[in-house]
Amino acid sequence: MNERSHLISPLTLSRTITNDYHNASLTSVNDHEIRMSVMTGQFRWRRHPDSDETFRGVDGKLVIEFEDHEVVIGPREMITVLAGTLHRTRPHGERSVNLPFERVDAATIFEQTAATY
Repeated sequence: MNERSHLISPLTLSRTITNDYHNASLTSVNDHEIRMSVMTGQFRWRRHPDSDETFRGVDGKLVIEFEDHEVVIGPREMITVLAGTLHRTRPHGERSVNLPFERVDAATIFEQTAATY
């Protein structure tokens, strides 16, 4: 789905996804890509040492956990996680749809940790 000159409706597209977890590229913008993430469960702790990552809510609410706090974003809200910041994501409720924006081929380092908040 990397064609750049056609209309994309992430909300409509997300309604066709039935998997517990789906994360796929929708399009690219210069050296960044926009992905669509549909999730019903928690994803692992990770950091991206060479790229910030912005999350934009589409449907449901997304919890972004950090080592010492968490943030909940809803539809039409955004947050940027700075490069190198340890975080993990999960839906707030049964299901979340969000658009992560990050540099193409950004490195991801998965880690084990326990939240301290």
